[in-house]
Amino acid sequence: MRIVLCYPVEPAHLAQIQAAWPGAEVVDAGQERIAAELGTADIYCGHAKVPVPWEEVVEADHLQWIQSSAAGLDHCLVPSVIASDIRVSSASGVLARQVADHTMALMAGLLRDLPTFSRAQRKHEFIRRPTRDLHGATIGIVGLGGNGRRLAKVLKPFETTILATDWYPESKPDYLDELLPADALDDMLPRVDVLILAAPLNEHTRGMIDARRLRLLPTEAVLINVARGPLVVENDLIEVLESGHLWGAGVDVTEVEPLAEESRLWDLPNVIITPHVGGQRASRIDDMTNLLCRNLKRYQAGEPLINRVDKQLGFPEPGAMLEV
Repeated sequence: MRIVLCYPVEPAHLAQIQAAWPGAEVVDAGQERIAAELGTADIYCGHAKVPVPWEEVVEADHLQWIQSSAAGLDHCLVPSVIASDIRVSSASGVLARQVADHTMALMAGLLRDLPTFSRAQRKHEFIRRPTRDLHGATIGIVGLGGNGRRLAKVLKPFETTILATDWYPESKPDYLDELLPADALDDMLPRVDVLILAAPLNEHTRGMIDARRLRLLPTEAVLINVARGPLVVENDLIEVLESGHLWGAGVDVTEVEPLAEESRLWDLPNVIITPHVGGQRASRIDDMTNLLCRNLKRYQAGEPLINRVDKQLGFPEPGAMLEV
């Protein structure tokens, strides 16, 4: 059994993985060697940020299972992998706590108008200006995977009304006020004060938040994107913000990363931009390795994988998701 890794492991993580499958060959390929090593892997865990010859890997018919080290699967769910017998599991939920922290920072910063006060501070201006409330707000979450569920749990104690859309609307947790089907997004948008994007990037979600949908949001609503940049048509977002329709936007991800220096998004006064750091956490690699090792043991025992993915939809089935 050959287990190939492409996430930033240290010797202690390699030893932990080796202990989870004694006798397996564990290869730390990193970004530098992943394209060359993947063709002979039985199991692959990671998130390649370099081009990978997926067609050749599938054709070699050696790889049995992909354990993504990211919640999003757009880096590996190419058509050939979807059509193959390769099993796929995600890291949904592994990063959920830090994504919730980051979402709260972006959202609270915008609602309390910190961009305005930050500019005033630099000018030594001590002037009160309007702010908004999180308590009592109606929050809409697009995508109820690990990140979406954690966000709903964290936000509910703020006396908020939590709405969400998901492909599995029959699986409503108690901490949600309402769970709508994915195709009911247009019905949810006019009802929310804050819209949080937590959906995967796939053919159904790419460009889903365009000018029409942005204008379905109430005037002075807030948009937060901690999912994937291409869920939003960025030029449409810029134009809607410039028109004054939205209170503001918090974006941890952009349509193209890094965001182009000439993008008008940088200079909008009601936007907070962070460089895709929502998943950062001191224990992130420990957490990912723990999930991998749990799944390695389940794989050996013939048990269902945690976060096993419906490859057609691009995210885990509800009953398989890691609890956070």
